[in-house]
Amino acid sequence: MNIIDPLIDSRWDDLVARHPRATAFHQRGWLAALKQTYGYQPFVLTSACPSEPLTDGIVVCRITSWLTGSRLVSLPFADHCDPLFNESDGNLLVSDLVSECVRQHCKYLEFRPIEAPVDMANQFQSTESFCFHELDLRPSLEQLFKSLSKDSIQRKIKKAEKEQLVYEVGRSEEFIETFYRLLLITRRRHQLPPQPKSWFRNLAKQMGEAMHIRVARKNGAPIAALLTLRHRSNIIYKYGCSDGAFHQLGGMPFLFWKLIEEGKATGAECLDFGRSEMDNEGLIAFKDKFGTTKRTLTYYRYPQIKQKAAHAWGDSGLARRMFSILPDGVLSAAGSILYRHIG
Repeated sequence: MNIIDPLIDSRWDDLVARHPRATAFHQRGWLAALKQTYGYQPFVLTSACPSEPLTDGIVVCRITSWLTGSRLVSLPFADHCDPLFNESDGNLLVSDLVSECVRQHCKYLEFRPIEAPVDMANQFQSTESFCFHELDLRPSLEQLFKSLSKDSIQRKIKKAEKEQLVYEVGRSEEFIETFYRLLLITRRRHQLPPQPKSWFRNLAKQMGEAMHIRVARKNGAPIAALLTLRHRSNIIYKYGCSDGAFHQLGGMPFLFWKLIEEGKATGAECLDFGRSEMDNEGLIAFKDKFGTTKRTLTYYRYPQIKQKAAHAWGDSGLARRMFSILPDGVLSAAGSILYRHIG
């Protein structure tokens, strides 16, 4: 087995471009943004020799933290990341990655696959499970609109159109600033710190045309925004934020419908709505109303140890209450400090 650097080895780009399980999270841009923002070092384990094209590969980042410990994660901040191999040939790669985890003295190795290889499901510890939603974009726009919840989503889209919400799409610094202002409002509402602004700047820089920010405005004021990623015919809804004072205008359903329309027009076949915590019934119900299909997304870890996920914010509620009252500058700084320890 061989280890390569996916940030400089173009063979990784070639594999991601053609492999059926590859997504935007496998792209060099996502990996480069992780390194640039958080200092995570990505590497790929493959069976290919240096002179051969890649036919398989598992991409991993090493997270080194004095707070949460060193570990290997495939991949940090990605909702999911499948190993790129045929299951019949992948067991040796997984075994070698386990050995690499031990060699690097990491606390654990974590996989986040949509489809877990049988060997992984049998030998690794399942640590967390989420609800995962997808929308098939292949039906006609008329069929897709009919599949939306009539009493909530359809009605809110029509409300947004009646209110003459303005729709914009881009990834310039102006879009990033607008998105981040709404993100601060949303994260404070949820009693959570925001991701660093540099993360979104680096995503825009490194992912280029694969990343877009969509904004809905009322009388010039931004009221909702989505950040999406794209790989081939698959679109990933990654981040969303809104101003609660304008929720009655239907900004978020309006943006999702615009995303669906644009996806259809550009040949997209699937809209990935991402993961939702199992106890977040409101978010799950919201995604259900778009006519999505859902299934369970499970993460796996080696060794099999009972330990809370590194991204858990604690059970006392004290930290979350603090996040809800911090000034914007302090809240943003808290996110910049904390997220690099989470992954």
